[in-house]
Amino acid sequence: MTQQTYTTLQELQRLDEEIDRIEARIAEFQPLLDEVEEPARDLRGEVETTEDRLKELKVEEDRLELGVKEKRERLEKLQDRLREVRNVREEAAVQAELDMVRRSVDSDEQEALSLLDQLRKLEDRLEEQQGELDDALEQIEPRRKELEEEREEARERLATLKVKREEVAGQIEKRDRKVYERIRSGGRDVAVAPLTHDGACSNCYGMVPVQRQNEIRHGAEMIRCEACGVILAPPTPVEGDEDDEDGE
Repeated sequence: MTQQTYTTLQELQRLDEEIDRIEARIAEFQPLLDEVEEPARDLRGEVETTEDRLKELKVEEDRLELGVKEKRERLEKLQDRLREVRNVREEAAVQAELDMVRRSVDSDEQEALSLLDQLRKLEDRLEEQQGELDDALEQIEPRRKELEEEREEARERLATLKVKREEVAGQIEKRDRKVYERIRSGGRDVAVAPLTHDGACSNCYGMVPVQRQNEIRHGAEMIRCEACGVILAPPTPVEGDEDDEDGE
């Protein structure tokens, strides 16, 4: 492997590490948003519960109004019939039904009044809850907007990095790239590690045989650490080494 291949593999690893960090960061935003929105979410649930109850009561109100209307129509018919009865027995029967329908109408009207009172109280409660929800939303909006903007920036950065990663990966021979990807897919954060200057793997710090060290430094082939399995690269130049060599 050439020094350029090692350098490109290390750049690919750097990009993958940054991609992993940003993906982890993006995953953290939803719990943060949930935490920020929790007070408003609870209030919204209360508003929805009250709205549902109001709908139920209004359906019941409509049912009662329809029932009272039908019973009043029945009363009118019974009163007309009462004027046409021909004997005491028929009159008593019609009068008994009239009394029963009147009592039913009175009962429905009382129930309607009680229902109307409940409706007014619920409407007042809904107005109060909606006000509390609006206040909560106003308070959390700046923080929620800030988090969403940060998340969007992270997503844009991630997209840019992935494009860059594809460009860098395309510069590596397919065989070498497959080895790298296989190591990464095994759940390892480190796939490429340079030798230390005393000849150890900088990932696990196991010593590498001298012959292997020479092969790595001269880039004869891809060599992996026998202890931890990472791809071994030549040692990272120490600042000043190149200047010394130039001086010589």
